[in-house]
Amino acid sequence: MAERLRFLPAGSDAVLVELDDLEATLALFDALSAARPEGVAELVPAARTLMVRFDPRVTGPARLADGIAALDLSERRARVGETFDIPVVYDGEDLADVAEILGWTVEEVIRRHTAATHTVAFTGFAPGFAYMTSDDPGFDVPRRKSPRVRIPAGSVAIAGPFSGIYPSDSPGGWQLLGRTPLAMWDTSRFRPALLAPGDRVRFRDMAALEKSTSLRPTPPRPRPISPVQEEAAGRPEGDGRPAGGLRVTRTDRPALFQDRGRPGRADQGVAESGALDRDSLAEANLAVGNPPGTAALEIAFGGFALRADRPVTLAVAGAPCPLAIRTAGGRTVAVPSGRPFALDAGDELTLGLPPEGMRSYLALRGGFAVAPVLGSASTDTLAKIGPAPVTAGDVLMPAEGRAVAVDPFRPAPARLPKAGETVTLDIVPGPRTDWFTDRGVETLAAQDWEVTAESSRVGMRLAGSRPLERHDAAELPSEGTPRGAIQVPHSGQPVLFLADHPLTGGYPVIGVVASHHLGLAGQIPIGARIRFNALTAFRPLIRETDR
Repeated sequence: MAERLRFLPAGSDAVLVELDDLEATLALFDALSAARPEGVAELVPAARTLMVRFDPRVTGPARLADGIAALDLSERRARVGETFDIPVVYDGEDLADVAEILGWTVEEVIRRHTAATHTVAFTGFAPGFAYMTSDDPGFDVPRRKSPRVRIPAGSVAIAGPFSGIYPSDSPGGWQLLGRTPLAMWDTSRFRPALLAPGDRVRFRDMAALEKSTSLRPTPPRPRPISPVQEEAAGRPEGDGRPAGGLRVTRTDRPALFQDRGRPGRADQGVAESGALDRDSLAEANLAVGNPPGTAALEIAFGGFALRADRPVTLAVAGAPCPLAIRTAGGRTVAVPSGRPFALDAGDELTLGLPPEGMRSYLALRGGFAVAPVLGSASTDTLAKIGPAPVTAGDVLMPAEGRAVAVDPFRPAPARLPKAGETVTLDIVPGPRTDWFTDRGVETLAAQDWEVTAESSRVGMRLAGSRPLERHDAAELPSEGTPRGAIQVPHSGQPVLFLADHPLTGGYPVIGVVASHHLGLAGQIPIGARIRFNALTAFRPLIRETDR
C-alpha cells in the first residue's frame, strides 16, 4: 500500500514528517534511529508526526524527504521495555467530566483505567512526561477548553487516546483523573525518567489496594546511580563552600548559569535549553579567552553585583548594562561592555539597568566551577534541570579552566531593541500554516505584536489588536515544537517559544523564527513590539512510500 507522507517546514533546521497514525510514526522513528541519515541531529516522535532536526550545513528538507520516502515502513519492530505498577489516588478534578464525556460512571472510568495495559509510545512536553497508549480503545477524550495554569506534579491525566503523568508542577490542558506519589523524574537516578518508550504501565487504585492485603503495587525497581550522575545531581547546599571566590551581593532577579544547552536528550523528554542569546554568550567568553560555549551567568535587566575575594578577569556582553567597579580603596571606575576587565580582591562590580536589550552575559576567565546536569550547566526553568538560580549571598568559585589570550578588540555589538520599539523577526512559515485562514496568515505579518509581561525563558506571550483566525478548529495531536515556534492557542494570541519551551505542544504552530534571529528574539524586552517577516511561502513537500 502506498503511503502519502507530508514534510512540513519547522524552522531553519527542522522538518515535521506527518504520517497516517502512531504505528507508522513509531516505525519511521525506529528506522531512522537504527540508521540515522547524515546530518540528522535529533528525532522527536509524537502521535502522528516525527520532528527531524538537522544540520543545514550537511543536509536539507528535500534530501531528507527523498531518503525517508525510500524507507520500508511496513516492518514493525517489537517495542520492549519494563513493566511498572503505578499506584493512583483517583480524586482528579476532571474525573466526573471524563465520565460524562465517555458516557460511563466514575466507577467504570476507574475500573477500565486500572484494567487496561498502557504502553509508553514516546516522551515529550516535559522531562519524564510519557505519552501512553491504552489497549482499551474507549479512552479518547479532548483536552480541556481552558488549560490550567498549574497542574501539580504526580497528576495522572488523559487527553485524546493517551494517558500521562505530570513529572513536575506545570501548566497543561489534560483531563485530571488522580495523582500518584511516585516521582516520574529524578536526576539522582541513572535514567532520570522513570518511564521510557516501550515500557508498560498498569495503574492501581490505591483505595482498592488499602482494602486488599493480597494486591500490592510492584514498586519500580531502583536504577543504579552512576558516579557521573551522582556528581551532577546539583549544586551543594549549605554554607560550607570554600571562600576565595566571587560573593554575590545583589540580585534584583535570580541570575542563571547558561551554556549552549543539552541537545540530543529528546528521548528523555528534555529540550535543549541554554543561553537565549548565544552570540552574546560567545562574545563574553571570547573577550576573556574562554571557549565560546563556556557556562556564564545570564542576567536579566541588570540589578546585579558581586565582590571578588581574589584577582579575576571578567567580561559582560549582550544587553549593555552600565558597569561600575568600586575598588577596595573606595574609588568608582566605569568599565566598557563587551571588553575584558580585572577585579582585584575586595573590588565590587555592579551591573545597572540596560538601556536596550534584556539579557547580559557575565563570563569569568577560566569559567565558573558549576556541576553539569545531563551534560550541561544550563538551568532549564521549565524542566527544573540544572544548577540552582544564583541569588545574593552565593559564592561563585572559579573553575580555573584552560583559557587563551583575551581578545580586547571584539567587534562593536549590534544595537538591541528597547521597550516601545518595533523589532522585525524573520520567520519560516509552517508547519501548521494551513490551519489558518488567509486572513489569519496575513494578520500575522501585517500587525505589530506587543511583548506582554507574561513572558519568560519558556516563551513570550504576544498580544495583537486582531487575533489569528483559524479555519481548522480540530484538536491537534501533540507534536514536536522547535525553539522559535510561534504557537497559537484558541485565543488567537500567539506564544513565541524560547529556549526553555516544552519539547512537544498541542496547539498549531503557524511559523518558526529563523535561526539567525533567535538570539535577537531573546533580547526583546517587555513592552516592545514584534513584526514578523515571512522569508518564504508555506510549501509542504509531498512524497509517497510503499508501506
